[in-house]
Amino acid sequence: MMERAQTAEEIARWMLAELEASGRLEQDRAVAHIRSRYGDSYLYRHENGNVSIDKDVKKRFKKLHGGRAAWERNGFFWAWT
Repeated sequence: MMERAQTAEEIARWMLAELEASGRLEQDRAVAHIRSRYGDSYLYRHENGNVSIDKDVKKRFKKLHGGRAAWERNGFFWAWT
């Protein structure tokens, strides 16, 4: 289980680095990166059919950005607040 936690942290850190580099992170881009590098084990499908990122990864990402970024629901991206 430790490996899964380490990988979730690695993904969250990648997400933060991408956000820092461009000021925003599109969910589609993050999903594509996660899928190509880690497969589908850190993704899940919402009841509405959209693919989303594992809740543990998102929790770690939120802890890393410390509330300085916000999720834009209509645009499916994170950006600095």
